[in-house]
Amino acid sequence: MSIYHMKVRTITGKDMTLQPFAGKVLMIVNTASKCGFTSQLKQLQELYDTYQQEGLEILGFPCNQFMNQEPGEEADIQEFCETNYGVTFPMFSKVDVNGKNAHPLFVYLTEHAKGMLGTKAIKWNFTKFIVDRNGEIVGRYSPNTNPKELEDDIVKLLEQ
Repeated sequence: MSIYHMKVRTITGKDMTLQPFAGKVLMIVNTASKCGFTSQLKQLQELYDTYQQEGLEILGFPCNQFMNQEPGEEADIQEFCETNYGVTFPMFSKVDVNGKNAHPLFVYLTEHAKGMLGTKAIKWNFTKFIVDRNGEIVGRYSPNTNPKELEDDIVKLLEQ
């Protein structure tokens, strides 16, 4: 199964697959509104504003698995992201990224791009996965990696 066949639900409740994003460079991020890394939403939006026309899509998946840092409902999350960070990139319904209830997309991502020391588990909010235009996962980055630090890698992928 390719990443594009994964079923997801938008933050407004619409079921879809990732097929509309085929042929684009993707950055998939588990987000949270009450996290020390929440300000990364600003850099994510800046990257989206700069490169979306060239084929970059940033996909945000809220997650409440890390110290209850995303306690709100989808409408609250969407309003927070739009109001505080001007987020216009696609946001999706809240998901689990680890454990028996982990969303299949994150099971797929963690099986194909392991973390430090070969671990699968996502350690915290704002872990980032980059997928090339062919649907191949080409990178996994820790929450400590600021989105702007990935700009050169993104540009190289967009130029391919």
